[in-house]
Amino acid sequence: MSEGRLVYEKVGAVGRITFDNPGALNALTARMWSDLGRVCREVAQDRSVRVVTLRGAGGKAFLSGTDITGFLSFTSGQDGLAYEARMDEYIGTVEALPQPVVAVVEGWAVGGGVALSCAADIRIATPSAKFGSPLGRTIGNCLSAKGYARLVGHVGVAQAKRMLLLGEMVTAQEMMGLGLLHSIVEPEGLDAAVDAMCEKLAGMAPVSLKASKEAMRRLTYRALPDMSDLIEEVYGSEDFRNGVRNFTEKKKPEWKGV
Repeated sequence: MSEGRLVYEKVGAVGRITFDNPGALNALTARMWSDLGRVCREVAQDRSVRVVTLRGAGGKAFLSGTDITGFLSFTSGQDGLAYEARMDEYIGTVEALPQPVVAVVEGWAVGGGVALSCAADIRIATPSAKFGSPLGRTIGNCLSAKGYARLVGHVGVAQAKRMLLLGEMVTAQEMMGLGLLHSIVEPEGLDAAVDAMCEKLAGMAPVSLKASKEAMRRLTYRALPDMSDLIEEVYGSEDFRNGVRNFTEKKKPEWKGV
């Protein structure tokens, strides 16, 4: 896994966040996740930024999840609880941005990628985009309470079960049919479509948009149940440890249910 980097630049009223790790399909390293949280906290205070975009470098992936080599050092369910808490913090900084956020999805949006696409307010995708969270057929981990609430709140229970239980990827066309994409755009027209969307959003009343975003965020996470027992059981399991090891060694997982 290359180190990768998170790139932020401001172009006029638009703050552009780029996940730059194309050799690993833009999987985020621990440093990239941390930088995402830091950048979002800074952008939230910059009133000159009216719109934020999220995009993966290279055109083949939006974001393919997290660098899972870090999971090799996990020894107990407590490590999983701490990890999911960090993910909630970083993804939460995207959701809490007062500015509207546009996810530009080319290719894979997997795991943390689908989470961040849902954390955005508007999604524009190319025809090749695919969305999923195949935890049950890759490394055998789980989501946090917020992670489940976010996914179900966007795609619905049936599609969430398809992603999580069957490990299937949902195409851009299917996401469009569910009303989860603003538009599907061919790659050659993508930049223009994103620019037009940013211009439209930048012309809206920022205080009004901030209030609407925050109201919907609070509704999504109201009265969340405590799921720490589930998270600790999954991350403390032998299946998880074997799943991570087999995945990094490119071997087929062997699930034992313990």
